[in-house]
Amino acid sequence: MATVRDRLKSMIARSAQSVAGYRELEAEVKIDLDIPRNSGHGDYATNFAFALAKRLKQNPRQVASEIVANLDDSDGLLEKAEIAGPGFVNFFIRPSAWHEILREVLSAPGKYGRLEAQEGPMVQVEFVSANPTGPLHIGHGRGAAIGDVLANLLEARGCRVQREYYINDAGNQMDTLGRSLYYRYLQELGENIEFPDNHYRGEYMRELAREFIGERGESFRNSSLEDSLAVFTEYASRRIFEGIKEDLDVFGVRFDNWFSERELHDRDMVRKTIEYLRERGFIYEKEGAVWFLSTAFGDEKDRVVVRANGASTYFAADLAYHRNKFERGLSSVIDIWGADHHGYVDRMLAGVQAMGAGREAVRVVLVQLVNLLRGGQPVAMSTRGGEFVTLREVVDEVGKDATRFLFLTRRTDSPLDFDLEVAKARSNDNPVFYVQYAHARLCSVMEVARERGVEFDRDRATEETLHLLQVREEFEIMKLLGEYPEVVGECVRSLEPHYIPYYLHQLVSLFHGYYHDNRILSEDVELTKARLCLALAIKEVIGNALSLLGVTAPEKM
Repeated sequence: MATVRDRLKSMIARSAQSVAGYRELEAEVKIDLDIPRNSGHGDYATNFAFALAKRLKQNPRQVASEIVANLDDSDGLLEKAEIAGPGFVNFFIRPSAWHEILREVLSAPGKYGRLEAQEGPMVQVEFVSANPTGPLHIGHGRGAAIGDVLANLLEARGCRVQREYYINDAGNQMDTLGRSLYYRYLQELGENIEFPDNHYRGEYMRELAREFIGERGESFRNSSLEDSLAVFTEYASRRIFEGIKEDLDVFGVRFDNWFSERELHDRDMVRKTIEYLRERGFIYEKEGAVWFLSTAFGDEKDRVVVRANGASTYFAADLAYHRNKFERGLSSVIDIWGADHHGYVDRMLAGVQAMGAGREAVRVVLVQLVNLLRGGQPVAMSTRGGEFVTLREVVDEVGKDATRFLFLTRRTDSPLDFDLEVAKARSNDNPVFYVQYAHARLCSVMEVARERGVEFDRDRATEETLHLLQVREEFEIMKLLGEYPEVVGECVRSLEPHYIPYYLHQLVSLFHGYYHDNRILSEDVELTKARLCLALAIKEVIGNALSLLGVTAPEKM
């Protein structure tokens, strides 16, 4: 069923056909609808007449008048439409339209705001993709939450989605990891070995060394680094990656596919990709190195893919990886990267275009850093000495729900302050508690209604019952419930999941205020049934939204 917003936009678009010159425009003018802060200005307002008048070089108020005069409201959506000021149009919606929203929410439990799954091409979301050289830190956690929720949102809008983790298990970093474990191993055996500054120094390497000794004993005490490096590298990367998978599982994040960078090299895909680009005229040689002509697609400079020493670059591997994605039949790729990769975006998009895909085939979401606080005071997260706060430590302290929710409360391109004490608080200062408590309170209302013998079910949401909802706050809540599918859609369009937590805060704030001032369960049996319909609809939408965030919707707290 189309939302009230969509129905109104369609009505305006049809009416715009009556405005002289509209059909001759090269492209349609976008119709934006806002919710006025003052309810006396209507349920929705638009400045569409201004945008259209500018394109047509006409008077905005005259254009607005023509639009209002030719509105076709055959399905009875509008109570009235008014022209305000020099050309704004305010729309007042009939109460029955908001009642229809309640019936729609209640008629399909768990499905409101979702579209049926499509049989179209697969969309891939590649996220986290942390190097298997240490545990996940909280920055990885924010990227994990964003990637997982974006995948949920895409599925909710009918897309087929593949979640992928790219394992960076090739290159010098892996040799450095193996050497780090080798040196820690010897130190744990009592050898006087100096540990290099540019190696992985975290306490987790000492723990790995002790595990290795427990499994393999002292059999490598007298082995040279050259002879034993492969053993130590394999052990360290395998055990660290097992820990990463476990941490992601605890965090509620799953993947459909784990793609190893080693596979690219084992299958000679990096060299083949470079040759493929050479055949297309985008590879040249200079100063002994091999270069990709990325400036042909808007990048600020060309990029090296093979160094003068014959070693391929990380960028060359990423080109091969993205070529492989499209060879697998993916039509659209979303990459979730850390903010430190911002300079990498243009060259990657250039590479995608050089390989024959459109620039729009890959969208990159950059995730900013997390500032960890405790009671408003910064928590030291310096990597000096290899120490940092891990994702697992945060989840173990504050829980999965609070961690995920708080990671999602800001735009991806904004730094995030994460206060551990706020995340643990059982008060309205904690955003996730505030929302979950509302869901539990609504469940309690339903339980009390059943105990009192109130005959109520979803099928009783008739117009005869719902017309009793006349309080201003009830209409505000119904209007916001009607906005939920639009919010989900905007998250997908912008690849910004923070709109869901913001929406939940708005909805829960309205509900808590309404609950404080109005009795849901009263002596008026019919009014009680109407308000139970409203309460159940609120509970449904809160539950739907929390499920998209991967956060539980408790029935008791």
